[in-house]
Amino acid sequence: MVYDVYNFLKKLKFGKIANYLKIKLSYTISLLIRKPVIWGGPAFATVEPVNMCNLKCPECPVGNQSLSREKGYIHIELFRQIIDSLSQNLMWLMLYFEGEPFLHKSLTKLIRYASSKKIYTVVSTNGHYLTEANARKVIDSGLDRIIISLDGTDQESYEIYRKGGDFNKVVDGIKTLTRLRRQKHAKKPFIIIQCLLMKHTENQIDRIKNLGKELGVDRVVFKTLQVTDFEKNNFLLPGNLKVSRYKISEGKYSLRKKIPNRCRRIWDTIVILHNGITVPCCFDKDASFEIGKFPQQKLSEIWKGKVFNRFRKKVLTARKTIDMCCNCTG
Repeated sequence: MVYDVYNFLKKLKFGKIANYLKIKLSYTISLLIRKPVIWGGPAFATVEPVNMCNLKCPECPVGNQSLSREKGYIHIELFRQIIDSLSQNLMWLMLYFEGEPFLHKSLTKLIRYASSKKIYTVVSTNGHYLTEANARKVIDSGLDRIIISLDGTDQESYEIYRKGGDFNKVVDGIKTLTRLRRQKHAKKPFIIIQCLLMKHTENQIDRIKNLGKELGVDRVVFKTLQVTDFEKNNFLLPGNLKVSRYKISEGKYSLRKKIPNRCRRIWDTIVILHNGITVPCCFDKDASFEIGKFPQQKLSEIWKGKVFNRFRKKVLTARKTIDMCCNCTG
């Protein structure tokens, strides 16, 4: 963990820190006057390598085939243009959105390019493609952090949500990655196991933590489940409200937390789909709130443009009227 923090900090330059402080200040002012003030560029970015997947997870729009936007892969040249446009201020890159990143055959090339620009780069995966060859490429690419979903402690519990998944294959992939990292005397990527807290995993927390230790990962994290189809998938929700993001009242589900008229993410993070379309945040799975398209528009123009600021204004004054914000704990 200490090296991971050090690894992030050593990639920061004065200009990136100054930019982040501008963002924080403009966000604070925006909250006070209830009007978008945007200083600086995005410090964080989510870029989608591919929006297809090998699994059929019931609450994923790719897995349940409810995603209506076009399927595809990001072209390497488009990715390079995005990184070049953002690299001066960008501190952190999430190289995933909808879909399984390792389905992009040139994923490690994308990672390597971002890493060459001194950007802390993160990938989230379902872990089915961590073969010996891919694991070596991942380590050699300069990837800083990898998040591997593991929602269960055996095949029976794992496949309740990860439809079509192979628990043992994921475990073997994690073993391969940790083994090769040791053999190469590499200190990264920082390896995280992430588990969704559901009805069948809420009582497996200690077992999953122990499994993480056995596999040699750096951290085990637990995440609450987002549900969009309560009628069909409420059976997945945990019984313990402390590990659920929802409450139920008169037969209706709603967020346990209040939805304030604020959102830090849309002041510091830009989200770009595989085809260059830009959306306000990672909850806009289907690009319902398209705010621009790169390279037809400069990312700086999209970031500070009228369309994005209209969305920010609505968040500051009437966030509850935006459907996707009503299912967000951010």
